[in-house]
Amino acid sequence: MKRLFIPILCLISLQFANASSIFKSGPLNTSIQLFGDTTFAHAAANNAQLNADQSVIKQRLDAIKKDVPLDYNEFVQSYIDLYSQNREEMGHVIGLSKYYFPIYEKIFRDAGIPPEIEYLSIVESKLDPNAISRVGATGPWQFMGTTAKLYGLNMDGYIDERRDPVRASYAAAAYLKDAYEEFGDWLLAIASYNCGKSNIENAMAKAGGATDFWSIRQYLPAETRNYVPAYIAVAYIMNYYNKHNITAQPCSFSLNIDTVVVDRQISLNNISTILGVDAKLLSLLNPAYRMQVINASAHSPRRLIIPQTDTRKYAALYDALNSGNAVNSIPSQKTYVPLHTSYNAPDDRPAYHKVKRGETLADIADTYGIDVNDLKTWNHLHHNKAVVGQRLKISHG
Repeated sequence: MKRLFIPILCLISLQFANASSIFKSGPLNTSIQLFGDTTFAHAAANNAQLNADQSVIKQRLDAIKKDVPLDYNEFVQSYIDLYSQNREEMGHVIGLSKYYFPIYEKIFRDAGIPPEIEYLSIVESKLDPNAISRVGATGPWQFMGTTAKLYGLNMDGYIDERRDPVRASYAAAAYLKDAYEEFGDWLLAIASYNCGKSNIENAMAKAGGATDFWSIRQYLPAETRNYVPAYIAVAYIMNYYNKHNITAQPCSFSLNIDTVVVDRQISLNNISTILGVDAKLLSLLNPAYRMQVINASAHSPRRLIIPQTDTRKYAALYDALNSGNAVNSIPSQKTYVPLHTSYNAPDDRPAYHKVKRGETLADIADTYGIDVNDLKTWNHLHHNKAVVGQRLKISHG
């Protein structure tokens, strides 16, 4: 699972250096003293204000802390600064949380996962079910293919359950519960979600058997060192965004939805026509269906999410599903727009793909509905670079 929403701290060392100069006081701080008592007094006042601000943030974190430790330090503060400055994007995420967080909270409650871990999905994907990382991690919880299969998520030519907010949340809850049972600490479980359990075990050993995140942090991969502070910062911002002039934007789609169980094949385009609902909205509510087709059957029914609508339209949909009218007609490749790139069904998939300029391995894998790691294995690749003009096998055969 790879995160998408941890900003790169290009200037973090410079920020810390500046901060450390402010905190210095007394006879060793000659750079301040050279400017006389007035400058020293001004710096002391700034220092006092900074300490007061930090105290307020710490108190706020303590107030929202439940089961997960929300520690405060300079690493967390740096991410609070970054997120609080990114007001428009955070406002958009807050709006989306009105739809996605109730889903997470029910699943986490049933699984015994602290509800505040829902903020981790923001660090992972900004609550975008169609998010794909540069290495192929997919969905709101950014599962890699191998881990997704291990936790029961299905992926084939028609469906990618990593994109399903419900199914992916069950898988994320299962992973986090396993990690917590192994490490006995929620921050370590969260860290393992980013770098894997083996990296946590190795870091604990290097730290002399330490069992908390901050003690092993220096031994973790660089991305994971920032991952937990970013999570704590997001938890803070989501609770205190109004203290930082961030305005919550309304969710871009209706929060009033219904669930229909489908037991036969039907395209989202057909459903859109029957219900008079925008096809893009249906795709957004049902992101797991790769070809915009629900490939369901009586033995393998699927869930369809639709916005609440007029009861007469419900009747028309049920008539179509029960009678079979307009159910099995799948739109041709020319009449639908896939979520990311054109997709070839397994029967139509060519044996090879020639890499075009600008394509990445993740792009190619997503095009053909395969996992990046499988693509690399089949082509004996030891890197994530796609070479222009290279012919890549896109099946195991």
